[in-house]
Amino acid sequence: MTNKTAIIAANGELFDAYKVYNIATAAAASGHEVSIFFTFEGLNLIHKEASKQLPLPDGKEHFAEGFKKANVPAIPELIEMARDMGVRFIGCQMTMDVMGLEKSAFIDGIEVGGAVTFLDFAKDADVTLTF
Repeated sequence: MTNKTAIIAANGELFDAYKVYNIATAAAASGHEVSIFFTFEGLNLIHKEASKQLPLPDGKEHFAEGFKKANVPAIPELIEMARDMGVRFIGCQMTMDVMGLEKSAFIDGIEVGGAVTFLDFAKDADVTLTF
């Protein structure tokens, strides 16, 4: 067993961010080495501006109050927690090129790489998830 968790973040709404960062921080807290590959809309989860204002799915706006009442950390806090725990963030180079985005548009500390970069990590992961 390698204690590695590989996550693909391909969707970019608030619920997606909570799923990705919740699993990533739980895995890291459990001693796993964690890498997240952000692609297509998933790049919103690490974009400097977009990550601060991720949309809730239509009809789910009432969850915003529930998150506050339950003291659920905001996404920027979860990003910081994940980084502090050593979670590796990989932004998809191809998607960034297609969307005309530069590394400077994203939070500090991300790597930019292709699918091969992620696959090299994921090939012997114990857990692989896609959100």
